[in-house]
Amino acid sequence: MFGIVRPCRHRLGEGLKTQWMAHLCGLCLALRRDHGQFARIVTNYDGLLVSVLTEAQAERSDGWRRTAGPCPLRGMRSASVAQGEGARLAAAVSLVLAAAKVRDHVADGDGLLARRPVALAARRVATSWGRAGARGGSAVGFDTAVLVDAVDRQIGIETLAGPGTPLLTVTEPTETATAAAFAHTAILAGRPGNAQPLAEAGRLFGRLAHLLDAVEDRETDAASGAWNPLTATGTSLVEARRLADDAVHGIRLALRDAEFTDAKLAHVLLVHELRTSVDRAFGTASCGHAHAPEQHGPELYGPPPGNPYAPSGPGGTPPPPQPPHRNRRGLLAGCLVWSGLACTCQMCCGSYEDPWTREPKEGLCQRCDCDSCCEGCDCCSNCCDGCCCDGCGCDCSC
Repeated sequence: MFGIVRPCRHRLGEGLKTQWMAHLCGLCLALRRDHGQFARIVTNYDGLLVSVLTEAQAERSDGWRRTAGPCPLRGMRSASVAQGEGARLAAAVSLVLAAAKVRDHVADGDGLLARRPVALAARRVATSWGRAGARGGSAVGFDTAVLVDAVDRQIGIETLAGPGTPLLTVTEPTETATAAAFAHTAILAGRPGNAQPLAEAGRLFGRLAHLLDAVEDRETDAASGAWNPLTATGTSLVEARRLADDAVHGIRLALRDAEFTDAKLAHVLLVHELRTSVDRAFGTASCGHAHAPEQHGPELYGPPPGNPYAPSGPGGTPPPPQPPHRNRRGLLAGCLVWSGLACTCQMCCGSYEDPWTREPKEGLCQRCDCDSCCEGCDCCSNCCDGCCCDGCGCDCSC
């Protein structure tokens, strides 16, 4: 799972988390339905934004959701998932861009792709994905040629880029591709007047995605000798951060110029969560939920330290007996359960019991990476009034 918009469930709140998962599952199932089981591996966090934006603009109807059957990634639970042209456009865009990414890795000879048999197989997969994405885009009236052209130009631009080349010259193809995808959501939703502001939001989102990817890969690329836009153009992290902050601000302004039926989830993802993504990439975020309670004067919230059952004197009450441990599994049984959980991905994205102790646990992608509750609520004055840990209460007009 890849993408720069990786929201924390503590910030989204239960309602927006359910909506976000509906779009994520909708993208995954659209890939399977239209392009085959293997295509589901290109499901990504950023691609679902296309589905979110389409639904946010459209008039409400019963056709935007359907009930999907049990899935291992949902802990074998059924769920209401997004469907329709927004999910299909998201699937087509994800396939075309994933195909381009595979071709790029093959050209660079990254990892196993440096081996000729593996590279040959990867090229065939990329070709298949590219064709499938083109068919999917055509089905919803979107010409994926603009994406393919952007990828082809990207390769040439990177070849010619060097010290002194403006960083925005390197990010331009990505900006063009995402602008086209975002703008087409307005056409699908029946709001052509939104095409221009959403194209601007998409352009800046593409810039931001390219920037953050470069920042996060900077040290790894330097160690491996791989091409990195910041290193190649001699752009400092200070300048990259300035461009990233400007992009986040520009996206917020662009969204204010568009008309939505229900903008809440789109606003949270494209305004608040993007700010968090920038902080995370530049290492300026920390998890507020993992911190110890704040101290106020001589006391801490919660019980005082020490053993509350310890005897206070000769006549003190001894501690009560500890509750018995839950029925633990043996080594072999626990290993078998672990194998089942790993194969169904519940240890990644579901809720499950520890294979040996039976303690309830949550998968890796359910764990919190957020800062404080109200982090990111800086789009308007007093925005945090009523938005903490329940999704942001403000809209794009704030």
